[in-house]
Amino acid sequence: MRPIKNIYNNILETIGHTPLIKLNKIAEHIPATVLAKVEYFNPGHSVKDRMALKMVEDAEKEGKLKPGGTIIECTSGNTGMGLALAAIVKGYKLICTLSDKQSKEKMDILRAMGAEIYVCPTNVTPDHPDSYYSVAERLNKEIPNSFYPYQYDNLSNRKAHYESTGPEIWEQTEGKITHFVVGVGTGGTISGVGKYLKEQNPNIKIWGGDTYGSVFKKYHETREFDEKEIYPYITEGIGEDILPKNVDFDVIDHFEKITDKEGALVTRELAKKEGLFLGYSAGSAFQVVRQMKDHLTEDDVVVVLFHDHGSRYVGKVYNDDWMRDRGFLTTANSTAGDLVKAHQNLKLITAKPTELVSAAIQKMQQYNISQLPVMDGSDLVGSLDDSHLFQKIMNDPSLAEKTVEQVMDNPFPVVDSHTDLQTIAGHINKENKAVLVKFSEGGYHIITKQDIIGALS
Repeated sequence: MRPIKNIYNNILETIGHTPLIKLNKIAEHIPATVLAKVEYFNPGHSVKDRMALKMVEDAEKEGKLKPGGTIIECTSGNTGMGLALAAIVKGYKLICTLSDKQSKEKMDILRAMGAEIYVCPTNVTPDHPDSYYSVAERLNKEIPNSFYPYQYDNLSNRKAHYESTGPEIWEQTEGKITHFVVGVGTGGTISGVGKYLKEQNPNIKIWGGDTYGSVFKKYHETREFDEKEIYPYITEGIGEDILPKNVDFDVIDHFEKITDKEGALVTRELAKKEGLFLGYSAGSAFQVVRQMKDHLTEDDVVVVLFHDHGSRYVGKVYNDDWMRDRGFLTTANSTAGDLVKAHQNLKLITAKPTELVSAAIQKMQQYNISQLPVMDGSDLVGSLDDSHLFQKIMNDPSLAEKTVEQVMDNPFPVVDSHTDLQTIAGHINKENKAVLVKFSEGGYHIITKQDIIGALS
């Protein structure tokens, strides 16, 4: 049969050429064009597909990986997935060691792809015999015809990004990129992309996202490896308690520390505001841009790389109970949708502009409410507040038999369901004591000053 055009021979040929997507709502207060390099479009749903394949192919060329062999790797999950794809297509066995802080979804996916999993404790030093580094090294010594890529020091890692990711970004931005931002773990992505981009334009800034509990930022600034910087953290995929050879500190211009909480909340925000269902480290990467926005101008073009897909974190950052247990999801982080959730199924009580004020007062008494939106059909045309109404009727009792449109105030401000509590509170003042939430599927619900006080108490 003659070959058919536009058909891939196997899944590995689909790696790379991921899209660049402009960030809009979440980046509206950042004085630059911010573009997302969305790596979950790779077949293994992460940026690690690129370097996993490169490590395997280079090992084959060098004779380190032979037919029927076993690949053994310590991974946070994503590199394991990339190696799983390569192992399936090329006929290798795969063993992955992971720390116990990695999500259950990652472990389940690796098992589904045929990998054997060893779960190791997080709270041990890298040289401890039970660390996921040490277990991988031990298995490599014990199992004949095995290959241990060790992504941290294997320079095929950063070479993959020098050869593919960097050129893609340069071409997609037509050379207009001014800043590249990414969370740093093994260091392959930031170093490979950074080296390529700086060869094209040495003025491009390379910013790395680091986490509290990791050694990168202090080492970059002082060249001192400070063990006091090391302590357990929750964020997956960025930060290290070692110095991988793949991290080229000379290519990186700046490291910015991001908290576990900020990373988690911004990851959820990216889903709600941009429709990008991303992994934990994506929130950390975008938070770098937010924290560094004063160093940007409207002429800058920022590319922030998002490592992986949110399906691997459904039980973590996208789970409200998990977030609350860690103190990440407090009432201060509530949205308008959260505030009205308890009464979202109830009909909004409103007044018509043509009905009598006395009828509107009767509604307020019947439903024990202090504010009423005034609606003409589906249009918001005004509002009634009991304290304002009281003052007006005290001054002129005849107003009770006038129509609502003769005494109503301006309409309440309207926000969408994703608006944060601080923004909502900013609309509440002496003259305005309520906000209306408009939902995408239609309809309004009301948030009063009392609702906000209740959420914060």
